[in-house]
Amino acid sequence: MKASLCLCLLAWASVPVAAQTSAPPPQVPQSVTIPRVATPPSLEDYLDGTPRPDEAAVTTFVQREPGDGVPASQQTAAYLSYDDDHLYVVFVARDSEPDKVRATLTKREAFGNDDFVGIVLDTFHDRRRAYLFLVNPLGVQLDGVSGDGEHDDFSFDTLWDSEGRRTPFGFVVRIAIPFKSLRFSTASEQDWGIAVMRTVRRNNETSFWPYITRRVSGVGQQMATARGLRKISPGRNVQFIPYAAAARARYLDEDRPAFVNDSDGRAGLDGKVILKDAFSLDLTFNPDFSQVESDEPQVTINQRFEVFFEEKRPFFIENASYFQTPINLFFSRRIADPQGGVRLTGKKSGWAIAGLAIDDRAPGRRVDPEDPAHGDRTGIGVVRLQRDLPRQSAIGFLATTRTFGSSESRVASVDGRYKMSDTVVLTGQAAVSDSRPLNGGSQAGTALSINLDRTGRTWGAFLDYQDIGADFRAPLGFVRRVDTREVHPFVRYAWFPKKTGPLVSVRPELSGSMLWDHAGTLQDWETGSELQFEFKGQTEITVEYNESMERFSGVEFRKRQNSVGFETAWLTWLETSAQVERGDEINYYPAAGLPAFLADSTAAELSLTLKPVARFRVDQTYLFTRLSRRGAAPAIDGGGVIVDNHIWRSRAAYQFTRGLSVRAILDYSGVLPDAAAIDLEKEKRFSADVLATYLVNPWTAVYVGYSDGYGNVEIDPDFRDRLRPTRSPFHSTSRQVFVKMSYLLRF
Repeated sequence: MKASLCLCLLAWASVPVAAQTSAPPPQVPQSVTIPRVATPPSLEDYLDGTPRPDEAAVTTFVQREPGDGVPASQQTAAYLSYDDDHLYVVFVARDSEPDKVRATLTKREAFGNDDFVGIVLDTFHDRRRAYLFLVNPLGVQLDGVSGDGEHDDFSFDTLWDSEGRRTPFGFVVRIAIPFKSLRFSTASEQDWGIAVMRTVRRNNETSFWPYITRRVSGVGQQMATARGLRKISPGRNVQFIPYAAAARARYLDEDRPAFVNDSDGRAGLDGKVILKDAFSLDLTFNPDFSQVESDEPQVTINQRFEVFFEEKRPFFIENASYFQTPINLFFSRRIADPQGGVRLTGKKSGWAIAGLAIDDRAPGRRVDPEDPAHGDRTGIGVVRLQRDLPRQSAIGFLATTRTFGSSESRVASVDGRYKMSDTVVLTGQAAVSDSRPLNGGSQAGTALSINLDRTGRTWGAFLDYQDIGADFRAPLGFVRRVDTREVHPFVRYAWFPKKTGPLVSVRPELSGSMLWDHAGTLQDWETGSELQFEFKGQTEITVEYNESMERFSGVEFRKRQNSVGFETAWLTWLETSAQVERGDEINYYPAAGLPAFLADSTAAELSLTLKPVARFRVDQTYLFTRLSRRGAAPAIDGGGVIVDNHIWRSRAAYQFTRGLSVRAILDYSGVLPDAAAIDLEKEKRFSADVLATYLVNPWTAVYVGYSDGYGNVEIDPDFRDRLRPTRSPFHSTSRQVFVKMSYLLRF
């Protein structure tokens, strides 16, 4: 049955494109000539809806979704101009129901489900990578980089200006982008790729000028041409960002056990130099890699493989897309505590170049003081080259090296992207590794990834194959599992009703996977089906069914799972989502003397966001997982529940101005196991976290924070050299206050 379903999926994926869709509507190349102006436009010039005569006007916005090629439901005009130092765009966004425009005053890059407008700029006009500048109706910014064949990278930050205001007819937004914040060629007259856009959330609508469709893979080749940019240059661009941080903490050292008081002061410097208008040289000395914002809650108990957490540290998230490859061979969170580093990124003459050299003090502090490697620094190097080829294709090379004490690891790979047609793309990567662990010996392995993807508005499919050798090691990457050969087909269809109504689309999906080890033993297989209903008002209902087999500890476990999900932002002041999943799961960590066994599994996730006013929001998140005994499980004393895991986060934030905000987070995590069934300890943790932020731009900021942690453990009053568990989670375990300041100096 599994093999037949996978063959069926492969058959769907191989249906000729012509048989799946009608030909996309013809696209006429468009261009706009941007005039140079003597005086910059101001927001006040447009508040009555009347434009200045000096700008180039773009008004023919066309939907990408929900209607493909349908005129935008709301009238929008974008007015473009430039001077010696800036590119300007002013959006006059009219709305037939202006009171329904969604706009919140929030911190930078956090406007979520608001309406927004934006401009996309391909400054090298190579139809490969483009800058994204998005702004909500109150002027809150979000910037990023978009690349064909890559997900949009919103970790990118640069310095630009935006402002917005609601009006009786809708809203007006002004964007001013310094040429100093962009990279482009040195030609005296520039042609850039350009697109402008608007999103109307309540209608699930995104519209563009020029016409951009999902019938064609990627945005770059569909953008219009901006002409008329003469005698512009980013000029000299050197910036330094000094920072200083101080913290005072008291925490429970569970190894002693005893409370420890600790004071820490730290200062450092980040620098950036622009070379030949195309390359960024970033330098860092003694960077502060502490995270101001905590990780989002995730379930980490009874997980067979490592859980992925996103990078949040500024030095690494900027230009992170340069280092991305199909197999994740560079995961920057592997670097914990560097003293200094240098990074080079940029693009010129069809070559994208990136390099990183940095150290890490953390591994040398983790090993035993008697170990010869104690105190050693880890040396890390990463090099990435990518060459553009015709038809939005490319070939690339990545190499990483890591040395620590007598250990050493090297990884090298070649990857490529070949665009076979407007909708079909073939990508692949081949990698080799050579590792010498601290305990001696050596390992050498290979890895391979191939993906054939067909993207379209209605039909979509991909076939993915990955082969990771048993001795492949990438300590700087994120590779959950080795000794695998996996094939993963997927096919989807989207149906869009012709009649206007609350239903926007219906999307059925089928997927599957089969995984063998290199001895030829089938380790896992999975078949999945999903049906998604999309409604106006950002409302979705999803139903899923999965059936799978997983081999663990030499035993085949058959599993089934059903889930139902719902999410909506129908009301401007309320966003909510819920998902419930029931099925089977393996107890990967059985109690001593028990084999791994299959248990009943229940998982639920609930989130709720309240925005009673534009400046204030409250977020509630609750995650629940349970493993329960079933009839086939080993005999266990103590009832049916094996483990319950509760995770609760309450977050409240108030935005006084676009720069000044305060937020508070309350977190609770409870792990309640039956020790006779699972090898987990009872744990209850509670923490409170308050942060005040004054953020002028991503580099000029002041943070003042306080955190307080509690748990169900205390020093035993009868035996001071040990800890004892308690029923209450309100025993103090940590307390910290900190101040962090940074300032951007730009020349």
